[in-house]
This record gives sequence, structure tokens and C-alpha cells, in this order.
Amino acid sequence: MNAELIIYGMVFVGVLVLVEGIYLVAFGKSISLNNKVNRRLQMLNQGDRREEVLAKLRKEMDQHMNSQSFPLYALLADKARKAAIAFTPQQLIGVMAGVSVLAFLGLTIGTEAGLPVRIVLGIAMGVGGVYMWVNHKAKKRLSMIEEQLPDAVELMVRSLRVGHPFTSAISIVSKEIQDPLATEFGIIADESTYGRDIGESLKHMAERLEMQDLRFLAVAVAIQQQAGGNLAEILDGLAKVIRARFRLFRRVKAITAEAQWSGKFLSGFPVAALIFIQIAKPDYYDEVIDHPWFIPACFIVGIMLTANVFVMRALVNIKV
Repeated sequence: MNAELIIYGMVFVGVLVLVEGIYLVAFGKSISLNNKVNRRLQMLNQGDRREEVLAKLRKEMDQHMNSQSFPLYALLADKARKAAIAFTPQQLIGVMAGVSVLAFLGLTIGTEAGLPVRIVLGIAMGVGGVYMWVNHKAKKRLSMIEEQLPDAVELMVRSLRVGHPFTSAISIVSKEIQDPLATEFGIIADESTYGRDIGESLKHMAERLEMQDLRFLAVAVAIQQQAGGNLAEILDGLAKVIRARFRLFRRVKAITAEAQWSGKFLSGFPVAALIFIQIAKPDYYDEVIDHPWFIPACFIVGIMLTANVFVMRALVNIKV
């Protein structure tokens, strides 16, 4: 039993590593958020035409918005949209199926679990692993965009003050900062070149990423286009507001960190204690395992632990 627990964990970790490896092999290192050269510029430097790069990037970023009606895919579509996963919905579902089969084979080779257990665990590891991978990508990407946005707005302000038009300011941002925000603003610059309204492009990006700060930027630009005014001064004030909100978010996160970890600890400690008991003394529950209340009690404990996670999350989910 001890070896099987280790194998379960190794198979699940292997699923996560495999999905990341498939992603990087399929789309190259430029798809990684840690790449120093933003993906759009790298695609242009490879000789791709500007309109081809724009069409490809727009397709990647919008494909998950139009696929939320797929059965069982709606739960993943929102995260995949925010993470700008380059896999198409069909490819992502295919990856789920493939890694589920590989997880099943790994469990078959490494464990003696029954066929139904291996099937259920294989599917759970495949689907759950891909979901965790996409969710991690989305959180990391949104966090980086939130951190980059104040600097990007301030760069636009400086560009406007030296006499550049707003379209040129957007283009400068797309070249001077790193991904993921560089590619997002690069798409807006290209769309503006081909005739799309910048305010509409900013609004579309804000709706796709569901970020309040980007909505502020889109509204500020739209109001200035309709009513006029000093856009540099407007964006300068907006940059200060965004930076102040970002500091406040970090402060709230630091204040609630103890409560968040307390909730995780209180939910995870009983499970860890159960695993330790099973490893140290596998026959510990033999005297009570046949009691009629044993299984119902296990279900009650599981429900209470799950409820504890949601209650603690609700308590520390402070809206700013």
C-alpha cells in the first residue's frame, strides 16, 4: 500500500509534466511566459507576415470564448481563455483523453488496483491534471498582466507627452515590455493598423481577461475619444489608481494569508494524519472497519472537510 500511494503521486506528477512538455514541443519555447522576447515579435522575426501573425494570435486568444457550449468543456473554457492556451478546444480534450490513457497504463503497470478503480483514477488524473495545469497558467498569466499594467500605462503617458499619437504609444508598449502584456498590446496595435477602433480592442481584451483595471483603461480611452481631453493626464491618474489598487490587493493578500493557510492546514491535516496512520500501522482501523457507522462517518468527515475549504475561502475572499 505504501508503494501504491507513492506510485499514485508519481503518475499524477508525470501527467502534469507530460502536458507541459507536449505544449512546449507543439508551440515552441516562445509560448512560455518566461521567454524574454515576446511571442509576437519572435513570430515576426521568423519571417511570418504581420497579418498572418495577427490572425493566428487572435484565433488562439478567442477560440475558447466560442467553445463554452461544448459538453463538459465549459468548466475549462474560462480558465483556458484567460491563460490564452494555444491548444484548440478539440486538442485540449484530446490531450485530456491521451494523458488519461497514459495514467491508466501507469496505474496498471505500477499498482494492483482493480479495473474500475484504475479507470476512475486514470480519468480523474487526466482531466484533473489538465485542469490544474490550465488553472496554474491562467493565474500566472493574469498575475503578470496585473503587475505589468501600471508600467505599461506610465510608458504610454510618457510617449503621449513627447508627442506620439496613442496608436504609436500602444505600439511602443508592445515592443518595450515583456509578455504576456506585450503580445496583448501588439495585437491591439496591429488591429488599429488594419482599421479597428482602439477603444473597441481594449474593451474586447478587458472582457476576455475579466480584469477591472483593463476595463478602467478601455473606458478612459473611449470617453477621451468621444469627449476629448488630455489623454496623457487621464492615463497618468489611471496609472496611479491601478498601482494603488495593486498595492492594496497585495496588502489584503498578506493580511489574509494566515487565514488561508489555516484553512488549508485544517482541511489537509486529517488527510495527512490518515495517510501517516495507514503507513505506520495499516491495521489501526481493523477493529472498527466493519462497524455499520464507519462508512457513514467517513462520508460525514469528508463533507465537513470539503465544507471547511469553501467556508474559509469565503471568509478571506475580500472584495476590493
